[in-house]
Amino acid sequence: MDNLEIIYTKSRNISDIKGIPNHIVSYVTNIGRQCKNKKGLYTVLTTLLYYKYLHPEQDIRYHQDRFDEGFSGRSFDTKNVTPVLKKLELPAMAESGWLTRSLEQPYPYTLEYNGALGNLKEPFLLTLDFVQREPQTAYDLLRILLNTVGKVAEANKIKITPLENPESLTIEKIVEALEEHFMCQYGTHNGAKLPVLAFHSIYSSLINEIKRYDGCTLADLSSLTACDKTNKASGDIEIFKDEKLFEAVEIKLDKKINAQIIRVVQEKIYKWNPQRYYVLSVLGIENSEKEEIDKIVNDVLEKHGCQIIINGLIPTIKYYLRLITDLNSFVTIYSKEVESDNELQKVHKEKWNQLLEKYKL
Repeated sequence: MDNLEIIYTKSRNISDIKGIPNHIVSYVTNIGRQCKNKKGLYTVLTTLLYYKYLHPEQDIRYHQDRFDEGFSGRSFDTKNVTPVLKKLELPAMAESGWLTRSLEQPYPYTLEYNGALGNLKEPFLLTLDFVQREPQTAYDLLRILLNTVGKVAEANKIKITPLENPESLTIEKIVEALEEHFMCQYGTHNGAKLPVLAFHSIYSSLINEIKRYDGCTLADLSSLTACDKTNKASGDIEIFKDEKLFEAVEIKLDKKINAQIIRVVQEKIYKWNPQRYYVLSVLGIENSEKEEIDKIVNDVLEKHGCQIIINGLIPTIKYYLRLITDLNSFVTIYSKEVESDNELQKVHKEKWNQLLEKYKL
C-alpha cells in the first residue's frame, strides 16, 4: 500500500478520480483550502482518511482507543502524519491535530458530534460519514485533500530576493526594515512570529561570534500556534549548553509586559533552570505593575540566581546587531527563515521582499 509521501506525489494530478459525489468533493476541497487557518481540522481529516485507506475495516469516527473498537488517531497522527506533512513542507501542527480542543473531545465524530468546528463542522462530519459508508473512496478523497493543500502551500511560497548591495548594510537600515516588517497591519494571523524569527537569526550569528556562547547550540523554533505545555519549550528562543538550558527569550509583539507574564516566566525558570531569561516587548512594561514586576525579578534572582532581563524589543535588536560582525549573514539568515517558515502567510513574505528593495538591503 502507498505511504503518505507517495500518496501526496500521486495527488498532484487528480484528473483520474471519478465517481465521488460533487458535494463530497466540495466538502474536502473546502477543508483543504482552509488548511492554513484550520490546521488541526485538516490534519485530523488527513489522518482519518489515511487510516481508513490502510485499515478499511476500522470505523474512523471512533478516533480514541477509549471507545469500543476505537483506535488512537492522535498516536497515529503523531507518528505517521504530522512528521510527513512537515517533511513535505505542508501546513502542520506542532505535534498532532488532536491537540485542538474542539477535536480532542471524548466523543466519536458522528453527525451528532458537539465540538465547535465552525463553518467546517458539517463538511468534516459529512465527509467522515460518507467515507465510512464508502471505504473504497478514502484513497481518492485523501488525494483530493492533499492536492488542494499542496496548491495552498505552493501559493504561499515566496522567493526572497537576495542581497544586491551587502556592503551598504547599516544597523539603522536593518532595524528600520525589521520594525516595519513587525509592525505592519497585515490583517491576518501569525505576524507575531516575525520578531521570533529575527531573534532566532540573531542568535544563529551570536553563538558563532560571542565568547559567552562558546559550546552553545540554538534550539529549533517551536510552533507559534502550540501552547507551552504542548511544545515543551521554555521560551520562544532557547540556547543550550552541555545539553542544559543556558538562556531563554520570550518575545511579545503586541502585549505590554505585566506581572502575570513575569509570573509565568518565574515558573519556567524554576522548571528549566536557565542562567538568564530575556523578556522583550515592543510596547514595554505595564507601568502600573512595575513594582510587582521588580519584586518577582528580585525574588527569582535571590532564590534561584537566574537574571530576568526585561527590555524593549527594538533596542535589544540594535544592541545585538552591534555585536554581530557580519550583518550580511544576519539579513541572509532572516530572509531564509521568513521564506521557509510554514506558519507565516504569503503577505508576510511579500512584505519582506518589498522592504529589502525599499531599504536597499
